[in-house]
Amino acid sequence: MAKLTSKQKLFCDEYLIDLNATQAAIRAGYKPQYVNKMAYSMLDKPAVKEYIDKRMKDREKRTEITQDKVLSELAVIAFSNASDFFKVVDKNITINGEKVIDDEGNPRTYKEVEIINTDNLSMDNRKVISSIKQGSNGIEVKLHDKVRALENIGRHLGMFKDKVEVSGNINNPFEGLTKEQLLKIAANEDG
Repeated sequence: MAKLTSKQKLFCDEYLIDLNATQAAIRAGYKPQYVNKMAYSMLDKPAVKEYIDKRMKDREKRTEITQDKVLSELAVIAFSNASDFFKVVDKNITINGEKVIDDEGNPRTYKEVEIINTDNLSMDNRKVISSIKQGSNGIEVKLHDKVRALENIGRHLGMFKDKVEVSGNINNPFEGLTKEQLLKIAANEDG
């Protein structure tokens, strides 16, 4: 493995905390006016990449948290079904304990949402629940965000390409030069 300077190693160690290159550069003591550019160029250095990759693999072994485990947990949320937690049931309308009957002799009903008892849920379905609390309208069950889980899985699989738009004027000192002029400049810088 290539040798890192003490400051590069500190950057790497800080980066591994939250995977935020800019913040890692700041915490490692790089000058604030250069951290954005420097942080991402640092991640392109082979020695830095190698060190970070090794540390991440070591952490994966130590914690036994793998990409497969994370994807599996996201899949549980992404492919869950709300009917595993709630069901709509018909309830008879009663007055003083007596069923209310319509003109055709059928019991009059209304719809009600019933929450499935958590004791009857599979372990995977329990993982999908974000919170359960007693609210002003009864028991409130909140599930983890299914769409967000699907987006994270899709991003991992490379299904989505994030686009970055850059606007503004860029001062290009080579604008307007011909191909020959550019080649001449390039040849002078090599020699």
